[in-house]
Amino acid sequence: NRQMYDNRNPQANTCSKISGNSPKKSYLSFFQEGRDEYDKKYSSFPAALKVKMRGMARDMFYFGYDNYMKFAFPEDELNPIACEGRGPDVLNPSNININDVLGNYSLTLIDALDTLLVLGNVTEFHRAVKLVIDTVSFDKDSTVQVFEANIRILGSLISAHILLTDPRHPFGDIALKDYDNELLHLAHDLAVRLLPAFENTSTGIPYPRVNLKKGVPPDSINETCTAGAGSLLVEFGILSRLIGDSTFEWVARRAVKALWKLRSNETGLLGNVVNIQTGQWVGRQSGLGAGMDSFYEYLLKSYILFGEKEDYRMFSAAYESIQSHLRRGREACNEGEGDPPLYVNVNMFNGQIMNTWIDSLQAFFPGLQVLNGDVENAICLHAFYYAIWKRFGALPERYNWQLQAPDVLFYPLRPELVESTYLLYQATKNPFYLHVGMDILESLEKDTKVRCGYATLHHVVDKSKEDRMESFFLSETCKYLYLLFDEDNPLHKSESKYIFTTEGHVVPIDQRFREKSWEDQFPYYDPQINLKCERIPEERRYGLPLKSVYMRQIDHMVGLS
Repeated sequence: NRQMYDNRNPQANTCSKISGNSPKKSYLSFFQEGRDEYDKKYSSFPAALKVKMRGMARDMFYFGYDNYMKFAFPEDELNPIACEGRGPDVLNPSNININDVLGNYSLTLIDALDTLLVLGNVTEFHRAVKLVIDTVSFDKDSTVQVFEANIRILGSLISAHILLTDPRHPFGDIALKDYDNELLHLAHDLAVRLLPAFENTSTGIPYPRVNLKKGVPPDSINETCTAGAGSLLVEFGILSRLIGDSTFEWVARRAVKALWKLRSNETGLLGNVVNIQTGQWVGRQSGLGAGMDSFYEYLLKSYILFGEKEDYRMFSAAYESIQSHLRRGREACNEGEGDPPLYVNVNMFNGQIMNTWIDSLQAFFPGLQVLNGDVENAICLHAFYYAIWKRFGALPERYNWQLQAPDVLFYPLRPELVESTYLLYQATKNPFYLHVGMDILESLEKDTKVRCGYATLHHVVDKSKEDRMESFFLSETCKYLYLLFDEDNPLHKSESKYIFTTEGHVVPIDQRFREKSWEDQFPYYDPQINLKCERIPEERRYGLPLKSVYMRQIDHMVGLS
């Protein structure tokens, strides 16, 4: 649920940064086994065991999915202990842990669509698509977080639409008879309902929540996290390029540029919470986890998808600042004296450590380092998180690296460590990562499986549980585990290239998204001034009403040139 923590009480802590010239010491030493024992255990992975693990990952997905369809659909989530469905908490609107995500739109079914294809189940994929088309509506009195609706719902609809309609797709001819772009229409409808978040904001940074029927709630707060506001570019950008409507990519890029403009002049870092009206940083913590993670991820993935050089310039500058100010431990990853590398939470303005914990969302970062070609550092950082997993059989939501103990003890079946494990295996083909995946898979099966699905761990030590199975368990955790062990998956064999959104949805690196630059793609958008934008002819609007983003808020864009 990518929730954001309040970190406004910095502690004055220090962390040594030591280098030396001692003999090379492998990251493998993290696992406290002799080298010979390590080599014996991790240097190979039998083909038959790989088949067994692939089957276990597949069965894990279907146990969760089938029980969701049996006991919960059309509600948003499955309560796997009670074997019943869960929707928004209408009696307690302030319960944002639930209400930011659940919107009475069959969330888990939508989020799992492309996983069905990855598992090769075209029949169930077709059935699920028809169910979504026939039963899902976004005309709901539901107040949801823009970020969550974007990555879980909008991204999945776009992914499934592309997979259905792309004749070059590696899954073969999976065309659905009489399909008439309904998923794309649904995605567009949802995106239009999210647009009010970008109105009446003097910075261009969106409000964190909208009501799908009424727009921004009158009591909405003016604070949002960097990841929530700055991680819309992939889904909004693809949608704009699919339908020829600049609105969505425009507002997403405007938000990213506004956040980028607010970074510290001294460190180049951004904070984690900002006031969307004043541009003042409310949360000055800069880190890689909750509130910031996917902002960095989408700068790089947007460049990969769209080829926009400005996106990579921002990512490169951000990555350099991260290495300069967040990285602690020995300078060389695999050699020298001192602690292994670690990325800490610091004050964005001076780089001073604010606390002594990291959170489980940071485990995505090794995967991002792989995509950026920094495999050596990815290996080391991944080993740190895997060492924590080996100790507890899960990643605690927060881990205090100074005390070497959990600070926040729950684990909601998050996918980030699995994702990084999968990407590192793709990059290195080292069987070590298959063993990591097996450890994770067996831990989940042993400690989180309940009567009707897989449950959040309330406490990673005593393994007590909470009655919730979040949608990302099916859309990401199970998908990455399956792909890790499925060498012959069409995604791995295709000549076409694919990338995963931050919610694990498959999208192609498609030439049609890269043929023209942003300026050429939408000539009625002026990237230099950001002041004028012509109305798009109604026939290019997919039949949906033109929102006031174009005209009403033009005056607010002056400061974003």
